Amino acid sequence: MIITWLGHSCFKLQDKTGADGVTLITDPYSKDTGLKLPSLDADLVTISHDHEDHNNVAAVKGSPLVIDCAGEYDVKGIFVEGIDSFHDQVKGKERGGNVIYRMEIEDISIAHLGDLAHTLDDSELEKLAGTDILLIPVGGNYTLDAKRAVEVISQIEPRIVIPMHYRHPDLKFELDDLDKFVKELGLKPTYEEKLKISKKDLPAEEMELVILSF
Repeated sequence: MIITWLGHSCFKLQDKTGADGVTLITDPYSKDTGLKLPSLDADLVTISHDHEDHNNVAAVKGSPLVIDCAGEYDVKGIFVEGIDSFHDQVKGKERGGNVIYRMEIEDISIAHLGDLAHTLDDSELEKLAGTDILLIPVGGNYTLDAKRAVEVISQIEPRIVIPMHYRHPDLKFELDDLDKFVKELGLKPTYEEKLKISKKDLPAEEMELVILSF
């Protein structure tokens, strides 16, 4: 499997490259964010919530299946489960709902938390049990901040953590720096252009922090 970060909360997940591979895009953003998406084709697109920095489906070419709500989906061998959650700490009263997605690709379980802003309850945690790779917002202000992100990581206990939704010089709104989260988590990160990984390559004991370039 290949995970490529396209900035903010947008990732490209591929089971393999080539014409017979399946591609999933998460939370494509609009140019109004200040960031620029590359040209994209996909079989599936997941949308965590209906804000312009997460819902730019028009940027994805082809005829992808768009998933924007809770439920279970199985497309071309990729299983996706959407889990309802909230974009704030008061059950959606300030910013509305958020959908967490758990995806099974090449026998690896990946969770994309969207713009989650709260720690998880027992029902949410049960659905995220066995998560191998966690894509988690860490920039605060609108989502989990560094401290709360570490609390959620402790709840889920993934094998690999990949941070997202943090400060970038081109973003037109303010988020916390990545360094704040790295310090709070207390793990030495590894830096990758993209993550190529199979089930056998997952860390067996110690959790790893991977920072992808953009």
